[in-house]
Amino acid sequence: MSRIAVFFAEGFEEIEALTVVDICRRCGIETEMVSVSADRSVTGSHKIKVQTDRLFDEADFSGYDMLVLPGGMAGTKNLEAHRGLMDKIDEFYRNEKYIAAICAAPSIFGHRGILKGRRACSYPSFESHLEGAEVTGGPVEISGHVITSRGMGTAIDFALAIAGVFCGEEKAAQMAETIVYRR
Repeated sequence: MSRIAVFFAEGFEEIEALTVVDICRRCGIETEMVSVSADRSVTGSHKIKVQTDRLFDEADFSGYDMLVLPGGMAGTKNLEAHRGLMDKIDEFYRNEKYIAAICAAPSIFGHRGILKGRRACSYPSFESHLEGAEVTGGPVEISGHVITSRGMGTAIDFALAIAGVFCGEEKAAQMAETIVYRR
């Protein structure tokens, strides 16, 4: 079974994070919510508290097939400030394991040189941070083992793209139909 980690930092965008968790779990992907703060309870950008499964230091990175970064302005800054997470993002990238980011969070990949020569997208005001990327206006871009998406309005597309990678496009299409979503 595939296993992914979605990272939660204070100020995360609730819909972007929880849509991935919800759809991936519905598809049978083991999806862990991991806090990068000192507490398992993390507050999103709209003051919604979420209880995560574990703290960063408790996570078993050897078992993850993908690391997912939700957006939110404060959340993105807090994710990028977490040295341990950035080391893991770099390690996954080097080892050609999947990494994904949505909204403002693809800027983290741009700052780290991960997007050079890749198609990528982000929230429009963050496109200048996608250093070296071929920036698109698409809802989701899958470029090798790097997945990016634009924002809250593309969260379902983003989650279905992740599901498609691990469960196949047919299963992702069935999930879209089940949740009454047109791709």
